[in-house]
Amino acid sequence: MIRLGLAHLTALELAPSSLVREAARAGFAAVGLRYIPATSDGPAYPTAVGTEAHRTLKRLLAGEGVRVSDIELVQLTPDIDIAALADRLEAGADLGAASVIASGDDPDQARLTARFAKLCQLAASFGLRVELEFMRWRAIGNLWQAAAIVRDADQSNGGILVDALHLTRSGGAAAELLVLPDQWLRSAQLCDATAESPATERAIIAEAREGRLPPGDGALPLGALLEALPADTNLSVEMPMPALDARERIAMAFNATRHLLEGRPRATRRRDCSGWA
Repeated sequence: MIRLGLAHLTALELAPSSLVREAARAGFAAVGLRYIPATSDGPAYPTAVGTEAHRTLKRLLAGEGVRVSDIELVQLTPDIDIAALADRLEAGADLGAASVIASGDDPDQARLTARFAKLCQLAASFGLRVELEFMRWRAIGNLWQAAAIVRDADQSNGGILVDALHLTRSGGAAAELLVLPDQWLRSAQLCDATAESPATERAIIAEAREGRLPPGDGALPLGALLEALPADTNLSVEMPMPALDARERIAMAFNATRHLLEGRPRATRRRDCSGWA
């Protein structure tokens, strides 16, 4: 049985309760939840432990048989207050989340590394991992920048979220994952896209937020990515396509990814990674 997660960005217009219902209807086993906005005016749907909204969502997850894979998105900016995130992390952990996703948004690498380590320590107190997601337009824009932060922070619950689109658009290749430790690669997001990269930063951001394709319908080297990831990496689909109705979009995301994965064994992918351990 293929167990997939659904990233909230796929249907960010849906509040968590609607997202969970539609994810379950389509066949997804897990959802990610946008608890912290990714832009200054972006949507987010936090709940707080002890509130009726939180208890209702927790009951719904159990009733639909859907788990929470992660909460997002902590932007590690120069002025971030890590301690102020405790309530969000507590709520995510109470819903069963395994991790919190963060982005690197501070050009000062030493300070960013220290903040990432501090976030990992706070997350560990709630039993959460921290997955650092690199995006070409942010300060941490590629795989190797993310790997350096995770290595230097030296936290056992720190890792890298590998997004198929961001890996390719930042000039990375799946084979580069082979030198990284398995424990850094616990989560990956799948989608597809055209072969040609957008020419400007604005167009790159627009593609990531509203121009992705269903897995298998484009030119991203998804087969190579799946072969380079550890066999037990948690896979989710991030496929925002606002031209489609949310229900249709979510069903398409699941069916396309299931078709891509069916019959494809998850290969054992090891090489020496002692230089990054």
